[in-house]
Amino acid sequence: MSNIKEQLIEKSKEAFALSIELYNKPTIKYRVEGFAFFICNAWELMLKAYMIDKKGMASIYYKNNSDRTLSLENCIREVFTNDKSPIRKNLEKIVELRNIGTHYIVQEFEMVYIPLFQACVLNYVDKMQEFHNEDMTQIVPQNFLTLVVSMNALEEGKIRAKYPQEIANKIINANNDLEPLVTENNNGFAITIEHLHYITKDKNEATSFVRIDPNAESGVKIVKELKDPNNTHKYTMKSAIKEIDRRLRRENIDFTMNQYVFNLFNVVYGLKENEKYCYVHKQYAQPTYTYSIHTIDLIASEIMKDPEHIVERLKEKAK
Repeated sequence: MSNIKEQLIEKSKEAFALSIELYNKPTIKYRVEGFAFFICNAWELMLKAYMIDKKGMASIYYKNNSDRTLSLENCIREVFTNDKSPIRKNLEKIVELRNIGTHYIVQEFEMVYIPLFQACVLNYVDKMQEFHNEDMTQIVPQNFLTLVVSMNALEEGKIRAKYPQEIANKIINANNDLEPLVTENNNGFAITIEHLHYITKDKNEATSFVRIDPNAESGVKIVKELKDPNNTHKYTMKSAIKEIDRRLRRENIDFTMNQYVFNLFNVVYGLKENEKYCYVHKQYAQPTYTYSIHTIDLIASEIMKDPEHIVERLKEKAK
């Protein structure tokens, strides 16, 4: 039984690596369906190995047919019993995509599903570590776990002009169905890609340059834009701690992230006074605070630099 479990894990790792390599290969035109197929295969094999480990060999077979192993959909329900789990919902949506007839899957599906694909990749890495103590960054380096993103926006008019009605409706309906789910769920379901632009006087801080010209089409204009803190600062302290902890586990950092440590960072770095890191909701009798992805990046990176002494250093600075 142990040998079968190990074989499933090895095949799962190979399918995962294939999904990443295929998706990030610029010459592949059918990378959406290819990625969906291999990432689903990787999850199915990994979950079956987990079920064998926890419940025995019989757990991966249908009870009324011992010759057939469970489908991925069944494995998902067996392992992730909470139907509200973002990881489960993410997998179910990608399985739906895999099951769509190939003549329906076109290049534009990439723009719809890339946030789910990226979350699915990181979820797999986390669960492979948690379930089987396998570090996938030894096979696919950390920097290659980020999927290549198309920079094109999904425009309904162009979609309807390019494709027959049946295919156009599939793309547009999929996008309309997923948009609210991305907003409602955390990074376990979808990871959105944002491009943020800041004005700075120090060119050394810039990664790219633009010129300001209110009349030129190729220039940029300075505009004031209302930002929704539900999008820019969507982490509560609890969810931020959970995300930081997830990153540390992924890097095999032995550190216990908790509210005390988070508050130390708050004091030392003045997170609540800096809108880049924290948004203060003042509409209540007592103000409440939510945090941006920059807070998570900052805390996780500082802990990774020196996990053994970071708390003592923060306590000294807090004094």
